[in-house]
Amino acid sequence: MFIISSKNVLLDAQKRNYAVPAFNIHNLETTQVVVETANEMKSPVILAATPGTIKFAGEKYLINIMKVAAEIAEVPIIFHLDHHEDVEAIKSAILLGAKSVMIDASALPYEENIKKVKEVVKFAKRYDVSVEAELGKLVGQEDDIVVGEKDSQMTDPNLANDFVKRTGIDSLAVAIGTAHGLYKSEPKIDYDRLEKIKEKVDVPLVLHGASGVPDEIVRRTIELGICKVNVATELKIAFSEGVKNHFKNNPEANDPRKYLTPGKEKMKEVVRDKILLCNSNDKA
Repeated sequence: MFIISSKNVLLDAQKRNYAVPAFNIHNLETTQVVVETANEMKSPVILAATPGTIKFAGEKYLINIMKVAAEIAEVPIIFHLDHHEDVEAIKSAILLGAKSVMIDASALPYEENIKKVKEVVKFAKRYDVSVEAELGKLVGQEDDIVVGEKDSQMTDPNLANDFVKRTGIDSLAVAIGTAHGLYKSEPKIDYDRLEKIKEKVDVPLVLHGASGVPDEIVRRTIELGICKVNVATELKIAFSEGVKNHFKNNPEANDPRKYLTPGKEKMKEVVRDKILLCNSNDKA
């Protein structure tokens, strides 16, 4: 298969009331875990890369890993730029083959957010690339983007309608009480706000900051219109725990093929659980 846009996949999720999991990957090994598990479970899947991941792995290396993953996969593979703020970097990735992008201008004043998003949408549409944007600001840290409690902001349902119409985006990331990173206590989700947003906009809605959110909360958000669920921190924790345990039990280990394998196995457990949680299994 080929790397595809997220547009039709998310519209199918919207129509059939499930969510597509978006897993943050970092390298060949984490990509393998997600694709292999998605194949086994017949789930469409989104492979998400932050600016930090692009910098770490190398843009051309990563794009070509995605192309190979899509070629051997038996399910839809979407390579997605997650929380990118640099318009020129987004354009560069699109020209190399990225088919799904998120322009995060949520830290800017409303009109400036719209202006920046519209620039990306205009360019992306030339290449049949889907665009996600964010309205509102999630507390926490994603790569180098840090939002404190006092700067967090919930998504305004009425502004969401205006934002979607004026920008022409394909999906909208909403702030309804989740956060990036780990939670110190159970998040308080504004379900009423989510329902109102769903009533106001037609495009699929995206839930960021799903790592550590209780399953029943995620399921409820999907029932209320969430079509894409982002998972990052839980994957990193699982992978690192697998590697750490291997070194604990094998202190003389030095072969990456052996110490990375338990990391992949632990991460796979999380990927499998999130696919089942999103009910995306057997939807490919």
